[in-house]
Amino acid sequence: MEKNRINKFVQKYNLAGLIESVKWDVEGTTLTTSFISDDKSVLGTVTTTDFDFEQGSYGVYDTTKFTKMLSVLENDINLSTTKVEGKTVSLNISDKGTSATYMLADLSVIPVVPDLKQLPAFNVNITVDSTFITRFNKAKGALADEKNFTFECKDGKGQIIIGHSNINTNRISIDVDCTCDGDVKPISFSADFLKEILNANRDAKTASLKISTDGLAHLHFELDSYISDYYLVQIQA
Repeated sequence: MEKNRINKFVQKYNLAGLIESVKWDVEGTTLTTSFISDDKSVLGTVTTTDFDFEQGSYGVYDTTKFTKMLSVLENDINLSTTKVEGKTVSLNISDKGTSATYMLADLSVIPVVPDLKQLPAFNVNITVDSTFITRFNKAKGALADEKNFTFECKDGKGQIIIGHSNINTNRISIDVDCTCDGDVKPISFSADFLKEILNANRDAKTASLKISTDGLAHLHFELDSYISDYYLVQIQA
């Protein structure tokens, strides 16, 4: 198995350490994880296919520690499990000269992710491309202390604003290519998470960002065998 294949999967949910505790589910040749942030502002799912591994569910409590251990090994690795009394307790990773054992967590300590069965209508569609990602990252970098971004649309012109406020503040406004169902009053979401989501998926072949004025944003990415979905919950700025 290629280590890079696992790293890419992990990168898309770990988001530079913002998401740590997840459950990996292997069914057939599909590896899936669902996740939710500690502050409940972001949840999502990452899936990859053609993943040949033992069927089951695996509790990964400290993803950053797992990736650090994985980094010690070469790209061509062997991945197996250890069971005690029929229960899987660890992942065993090895290459030609190094081996590592990662202890799995009981699934009861992994955060439970709500099932988003009924989604609101999304009345904003924003084009996500390399230009959008670069502009957003530069704006977020310039105002690094700003935790949220705000979207608004007036007369068909959409903007994402870092540092939006009803009083005079430092702010950066980015014009975005979008379609909106009428004017959209300012609505805010986590800028920290959006930045890491965009970075983790900047090589995607398919990308979209949709916003519902009911208070939810949905990002969708596809790249080869990887599909990533993220839902950002409105933050009251």
